[in-house]
Amino acid sequence: MIALLTGMIISKTPEQVILDVNGVGYQVAVPLSSFYGLDDDKTTRLNIYTHVREDTLQLYGFLTLAEKEMFILLLSISGIGPKVALNILSHMSCRDLRDSLLSEDVKRLSTLPGIGKKTAERLILELREKIRKLAPADGPSQQQMPVKPESESMIDDALSALINLGYKEKQASTALAKLSNQDHDSMESMLKAALQQLIR
Repeated sequence: MIALLTGMIISKTPEQVILDVNGVGYQVAVPLSSFYGLDDDKTTRLNIYTHVREDTLQLYGFLTLAEKEMFILLLSISGIGPKVALNILSHMSCRDLRDSLLSEDVKRLSTLPGIGKKTAERLILELREKIRKLAPADGPSQQQMPVKPESESMIDDALSALINLGYKEKQASTALAKLSNQDHDSMESMLKAALQQLIR
C-alpha cells in the first residue's frame, strides 16, 4: 500500500498530477487545496491514500497529513466516495470543514458539490466527535497569482475543470462571466477566482 511519494511534478491539471519518482510516473488525483501549493521546480512530497477496487487502483495525494486524514474520515460516510470527498476538500479547507462540522452548520455544508441537506446532516452526526481528534490545520496557502491577459482557451479549460468538479455548465459559465473584467495569467488563477464566486 502506497502511503507517501516524493518526486518531481512532470505535469499537472486541477484534477491530477503526474509525479516522477526515480523515473516512475505516478498519476495522483489531488484536491484544489493541494494543487495550488504544488511547485513544478521543487521536489514534492505527497501523502498518499491508495484506493483499491476490483477493477481500479487510484492514488489520491495531499500536501498535508491533515487533508489525508480528513479525506479518510469523509470516506467512512455511507454514500461518499473518493470523488465527492476530493470535491469537498477542493471547496473547503480542513479548518473550515472542521469548524462547520463542530458548529453543525448544515446550511454551509449543503452548498458543497455533491452534498445535500440530508448528507450534510449525516456528516455532522457521524463526524462531529471524530473531527475533534484532528488538528485544525489548514492546507497550503493559496496566494493570488499576478494578473495578465486571459485567453479563450483558458476560459474553456476553467469551464471544463468546474464541470468536472461537479458544477452545472450554466452555473460555471455564470461564475466565469463575472470575471470578464479581470485578467489572469493562468487557468489555475481563473479557476480559483471562479470557485470563490461559486462558494459565496
